[in-house]
Amino acid sequence: MNKLWNKINILFAIGVVATLGSCSKSDPDSPGFEYMPDMYRSPAIEPYVDYGEIRGRERTELKSLLSAMVPPKNTIPYVKGDSAKVRLMMPFLKPNAGMRETHGLFDWDVTSEDNYLAAKSISNPIRMNENNKKQLLEKGKTLYTSMCQHCHGEAGDGNGTMVTSGAYKSGGNMNYKDQAKMELSDGQMFYSISYGKNNMGAHSSLLSKEEIWVLVHYVRSLQYGEAYNGTAVASTAPAAPVENTPAVKKDVKKKGKK
Repeated sequence: MNKLWNKINILFAIGVVATLGSCSKSDPDSPGFEYMPDMYRSPAIEPYVDYGEIRGRERTELKSLLSAMVPPKNTIPYVKGDSAKVRLMMPFLKPNAGMRETHGLFDWDVTSEDNYLAAKSISNPIRMNENNKKQLLEKGKTLYTSMCQHCHGEAGDGNGTMVTSGAYKSGGNMNYKDQAKMELSDGQMFYSISYGKNNMGAHSSLLSKEEIWVLVHYVRSLQYGEAYNGTAVASTAPAAPVENTPAVKKDVKKKGKK
């Protein structure tokens, strides 16, 4: 009797496996029946996915709902083992409070001080040398082409397509190339690109601090040409970005008095 039941159970198991195995689609590449779909189809919310329509089911209340969340305020990217890069991402001088209205920085931490002037003493923390010059300028050119060229022009002369088309009027701030001798420090250039200046909007939400500093190098190369080696503009500032702390403010005031 036991032998009979064992045979029946074996035949039943074979029948079940054969039946499930045959539940595949006509597509020869189909994996067949999904036994545990949640094990390999993550039910978790994923960024940049429109959950308004899934597997033919439409949910209008979820359509075009942004699932990618903004990082918590005042957090910085962390790269394990690379303290220099982490330091590079530390907070920079805050924008002026008036820029809330002029450049739409409504949700930013602002200050009543004119930090554009304070940024004058800050130099580029990314040091250029013969080993990294080519790589930095190539990266800078890529960023400039996608973010700046349409206004400032390919040569930095202010003749970008937005200007030549008549959409914007060419102004002094548009022309980088012919302003090589102007007193505009690396820090002020970084400040302008980050928070905006005149007709230019803020780019800090589009570019990381590292990318903006690389852009500063490339703009300098447009100003000074092939002779630029990273030190074309003299500066006595520290090598790293300066935080907006009371100590920094105090130093800035002392420099102003001198």
